[in-house]
Amino acid sequence: MESIRGRLCKAPENFLAPVDIVQVGAQARQGRRDFIRGAFAAAVAAGGAASVHAQAKVQGAGDPAILELPAHTKGLGQAVATDGYGLPSKHEKNVQRRISPGLTQTRQSSVSFAPLQSLFGIVTPSGLHFERHHQGWWDIDPTQHRLMVNGLVKTPMVFTMDDLMRLPSVSRFHFIECGANTGMEWGNVAVPTVQYTHGMLSCSEFTGVPLIELLNLAGADLSQGQFALAEGGDGSSMTRTIPMSLIRSGEVLVAYGQNGEMLRPENGYPLRLVVPGVQGVSWVKWLRRIEVGDKPWGTKDEAVHYVDLMPDGSHRQYTSIQECKSVVTSPSGGQVLLDKGFHTITGLAWSGRGKVKRVDVSTDGGRNWRMARLESPVMSKCLTRFNLPWSWDGKPAVIQSRAVDETGFVQPTYAQLRAVRGTRSIYHNNSIQSWLVQASGEVMNVQHV
Repeated sequence: MESIRGRLCKAPENFLAPVDIVQVGAQARQGRRDFIRGAFAAAVAAGGAASVHAQAKVQGAGDPAILELPAHTKGLGQAVATDGYGLPSKHEKNVQRRISPGLTQTRQSSVSFAPLQSLFGIVTPSGLHFERHHQGWWDIDPTQHRLMVNGLVKTPMVFTMDDLMRLPSVSRFHFIECGANTGMEWGNVAVPTVQYTHGMLSCSEFTGVPLIELLNLAGADLSQGQFALAEGGDGSSMTRTIPMSLIRSGEVLVAYGQNGEMLRPENGYPLRLVVPGVQGVSWVKWLRRIEVGDKPWGTKDEAVHYVDLMPDGSHRQYTSIQECKSVVTSPSGGQVLLDKGFHTITGLAWSGRGKVKRVDVSTDGGRNWRMARLESPVMSKCLTRFNLPWSWDGKPAVIQSRAVDETGFVQPTYAQLRAVRGTRSIYHNNSIQSWLVQASGEVMNVQHV
């Protein structure tokens, strides 16, 4: 078995060389503003739903929603909220995390999926961040929580939360993705929406102390200590091996903050590990111990779970980096296009090896591709939002996205991935996702095709 360091630092396996990517010509080069202007003009002429207000203006009709003053402009509103925690509008009550019935036997060892189809930008609100628990979550008293650093260190140390929050902190944006995200698609199970296909994915601003600083305070032997064991304080005592090569870079954080506030209990309050680019199981929650050692530990969740079952029956271990991946979030499964005409195709792209370099979008099942616009900021090991203007002609269309990262890795098709990895795996599925827009406007998952 390769060492974890060798496996994690190895260049990614590629399925398609960047030079083999076929680019569309004139349409891809067409000016964005000209495209949008033309699409809207066509929609107005055709009477599309996207241009109802434009038609009303042309025909001299009046829109009562603008001509008649609504009640909320003629009276007193609600008082300033001086207590309690702010909540979304009642009109957004359907935007919530959801579980997949039958996925696990108990709610304590289960998943709640983030509603990617309803989110904007790249940051996931803390209350919509996906959950994955192995023994349920706890709301721990921060005054009683401790973090111990031991092993190959000169002085074993115990930190209180007060100790940690006095140290200089950093804040960084990173995505976190469960290694089993999109796992059901391996077996040709086409779950209905992007929330269920890709919803074990979120992105936040994390605040904390670089782990290397704590190891330096304890006098860690960085010549002999090539790995660190992170142990969580939940009932499963989740433990994961982290290579020192990642820790030395300063990227790995001992985090207490998320999106400008303390971590939520279900996300590890009061302390969790942040390991950018690495599968979420290594982002140990309710972090209570870091042990420095000279070899991987081979814990239960490293030897039995989160390993790749290869075609020859062997298990590929310590494949922790989340490779380059993307997904269109709108239009996506379960949504309906109300009428033909102008639409914006939007989605998310990410890579555990650095920045997303480009995203291509196809509306004909991968025969032709157009380059999407990457919305700023584009940050390393962080979600990147992409957009592409599209004029739907009302005919069936298969929408796909294909990401390329700064290492040159190209997101593979299912055929390319399965040719190397087989069909019996669960983890680390980064294949291209397909959504069928039917003539009725209904969108469905056709990954089984």
